[in-house]
Amino acid sequence: MTETGGDRQDPIKVMVVDDHPMWRDAVARDLAESGFEVVATAGDGDQAVRRAKAAAPDVLVLDLNLPAKPGVQVCKEVVAANPALRVLVLSASGEHADVLEAVKSGATGYLLKSASTGELQDAVRRTAVGDPVFTPGLAGLVLGEYRRLASEPGPAPDADEPKAPRLTDRETEVLRLVAKGLSYKQIAERLVISHRTVQNHVQNTLGKLQLHNRVELVRYAIERGLDDE
Repeated sequence: MTETGGDRQDPIKVMVVDDHPMWRDAVARDLAESGFEVVATAGDGDQAVRRAKAAAPDVLVLDLNLPAKPGVQVCKEVVAANPALRVLVLSASGEHADVLEAVKSGATGYLLKSASTGELQDAVRRTAVGDPVFTPGLAGLVLGEYRRLASEPGPAPDADEPKAPRLTDRETEVLRLVAKGLSYKQIAERLVISHRTVQNHVQNTLGKLQLHNRVELVRYAIERGLDDE
């Protein structure tokens, strides 16, 4: 039976980018053997951007230290070209500056190369449905950065802009837990609902608020003080 993320019926399409051929091939092989569809690989930044546009993967597993173009720039370009694409950084660096730069560039998750094969597979599945995945110890750092970004003044609201649609009580509850940094799995356990139901609430909330990703959603929630409730 093919392993997929959430209730997806099709295999998750993955692209692996790393400048070390043996590592890149090993990661691609492990993922393919686990039921993922590896649609492309690349060894440098320019090649990664070109192939990501052509192959249209669901998840880009990306090293940051690349020749020709750094990984953070690759991340910015591929996400700008396809906002539905999720980027999971797989790096040897656990430096806070690298993690924050990757998140600002549009990465959904950040995993160290010391992770096990099983951890990587789980991270790819979760990343595919938009659930941010971070090596333990980094999640709090990233949430702190979300809070810092939320404290910065955004653009002035348009006087003609309609008021934000009203969220249901459950959507607000899920949003509050998202803002506190909980994963979809943790939210599902806390509220005693399925992982899929949490995904649906998040997608509905994104649609209602006309937001595009979890970073924008967390910022919206923090601006309204939901993370402190």
